[in-house]
Amino acid sequence: MARARPLALLPDLHSRTRPWLRALGLAAVVLFGAWLGLLAVGNVRVPVGPMNTTMTLRPSLTGGTKINVSPLGALSLDSHTAPVRLDVNVDQLDPVRSQALVDHPERLSGLQDEVAHDVEHGTLDLAVRSGVAVVSGATALGLAVYRRPRRALAAGGLALTLLAASGATAYATWNPESVLEPRYSGLLSSAPSVVGNARSIVTDFDVYQQELARLVTNVTKLYDVTSTLPAYQPDPTTVRVLHVSDIHLNPASWKIIASLVEQYKVNVIVDSGDTMDHGTAAENGFLDPVADLGAPYVWVRGNHDSRSTQSYLERMKNVHVLDDGRTVNVAGLRFAGIGDPQFTPDRSAAPGADATQESAGDHLAAALRAQTRADTPVDVAVVHEPSAARRTDGTVPLVLSGHLHHEEMEVLPKGTRLRIEGSTGGSGLRAVEGKYPDPIEASILYFDRDSRRLQAWDEIKLGGLGQTTAEVSRHLPKD
Repeated sequence: MARARPLALLPDLHSRTRPWLRALGLAAVVLFGAWLGLLAVGNVRVPVGPMNTTMTLRPSLTGGTKINVSPLGALSLDSHTAPVRLDVNVDQLDPVRSQALVDHPERLSGLQDEVAHDVEHGTLDLAVRSGVAVVSGATALGLAVYRRPRRALAAGGLALTLLAASGATAYATWNPESVLEPRYSGLLSSAPSVVGNARSIVTDFDVYQQELARLVTNVTKLYDVTSTLPAYQPDPTTVRVLHVSDIHLNPASWKIIASLVEQYKVNVIVDSGDTMDHGTAAENGFLDPVADLGAPYVWVRGNHDSRSTQSYLERMKNVHVLDDGRTVNVAGLRFAGIGDPQFTPDRSAAPGADATQESAGDHLAAALRAQTRADTPVDVAVVHEPSAARRTDGTVPLVLSGHLHHEEMEVLPKGTRLRIEGSTGGSGLRAVEGKYPDPIEASILYFDRDSRRLQAWDEIKLGGLGQTTAEVSRHLPKD
């Protein structure tokens, strides 16, 4: 009897420990099976606006939403607290839907509602699919482990209950303001400094939407205009010259110039001065992008450019500084020029300024006549001030200048054509001085390679600070 007593206690001990083991085992089967089900079929492909996305639910200790933009990185939102996380993968931009926005920019006004509807539809679809996935996964694993249909169905029911509880927790803790404070990773970690503060973007979304629609509309108009330009058609041998002037320290000008060089296949850039604003040595670093614009750069000094500015540019590769009537051959054209004789960064009017400019123009005209006598005539002269340019009349077919911050084209009495460029920097730092910002202006000049004469020119005008307009017009010489 003494020996049988411990054996009699074993059934009681077994009955007390076995339910705990069963519960732990069932919980493990439910969790692992639900996870396998989500991995296998728990995702949906959802078109969101012009993008194709994949939405997936993942087990998580902290919850939240993760948006993956491969290969740029991801951003995480503290959208909810629950044992599931929503993953959104941006797969690609749909070309058909994107083109529809370009062709019909008025649809941008309803894009926000469309995106909200797409996300809502995708979330409901994901909830249904995820429910099926976790029930199927837990039931299948329960059947494989227990080989008893009732236990397998119990596992599936518990998985569905767990998913429903997680969904209810996520709904109860949903934080819509999480989109205002995302966390970036990968290359997107620099996004806040690139695109600005997310809070201000959301707050000003209506304004942004209207401006974006205007921009798309204006670009469309730009294409319409270029299709109806006069009959001149440049051929592959045409020499394309981009004329810019009066950048005045506007860093946005370099990207605009680089884009024009690429789009118009520009052979040479001519800058008629006032690239700087004060001409100090501290400003010289602003000129560094000149080396990467994609075309040779011909430059003359303006009244806001110092000798230090000129020396800095003379040391740069692919830059040709013109002064004292010196000449240079670039892209099949011969250029000559002279720097502005005055340095007035404070915009002061020096005594005898007109006489000084005319003297500089006379000096350049003499150099041009000397080139003609040597049978090496100059095709294009470059100065900064129009008053100096007018003194070259009759010595060169075309003279380029700037200074006035607006475009003009005229034929001088002795036949020289004077082209005055506007401000390619939108008048730079002083853009906000007037009631309306100055436009950003530049020109594409087309030259026949054999005769080296001007055949046509395109005037390009972009909206100034805070504006999103674009205009282009082609002009032909009357002769």
